[in-house]
Amino acid sequence: MLNIRKSADRGYADHGWLKSFHSFSFANYFDPAHMGWGNLRVINEDRIAPGMGFGTHGHRDMEIISYVLSGNLAHQDSMGNVKGIPPGDVQRMSAGSGVRHSEFNHAKGEQTHFLQIWIEPNVTGIDPGYEQKTVPETAKRGQLALVAAPEAGEHTVKIHADARMYAGLFNGAEAAQLALDVARKAYVFLIRGTLQVNGQALQAGDAAMLQGESSLALDAGQDAEVLVFDLAA
Repeated sequence: MLNIRKSADRGYADHGWLKSFHSFSFANYFDPAHMGWGNLRVINEDRIAPGMGFGTHGHRDMEIISYVLSGNLAHQDSMGNVKGIPPGDVQRMSAGSGVRHSEFNHAKGEQTHFLQIWIEPNVTGIDPGYEQKTVPETAKRGQLALVAAPEAGEHTVKIHADARMYAGLFNGAEAAQLALDVARKAYVFLIRGTLQVNGQALQAGDAAMLQGESSLALDAGQDAEVLVFDLAA
């Protein structure tokens, strides 16, 4: 089974300083048919105006990943981390027993465009944690780079969840395949460009939800940037 959800079908919120598309129910957007997919709970595509951002707020028992596309996301938290997250970096914050943080756009005169991703953990009440890694374009060009997983790697942040997240860049003849467990779920989110997923065409902002599939094929990309999630069902 492969179902496509079009970009225009996502929830949308315009707060002036923040414009956000919600792939799943979030805040004032509620759709009982889209509460998550497997243990993937949130994908928000956020655009923050210069000098603006999210004030200090709290989280518990959630694996939160930030994937910056343009601009620079300034992060500060109750663990003492004060970081800037540029494009190409992947940041993971394990909320665990409780953490407070803020996120602001400190890119002068430039909008910050990023994805906020929440994955439900497979362990609760742990000490909160933070990790940030740079994923070079060469690791993603024409292939899927593992950027978040239960095991840390050179370009992979460690998450406390039964999930894996890949990032890839595809153009022209570039293509990739990924073996899937039919007992699990997969989710493909196309950030930009166009791409075929198992022969189905996706446009920027579209997603493909897969269940009971044994493989994933990505091809026919045009300036495509994509995230792929292997998820507990």
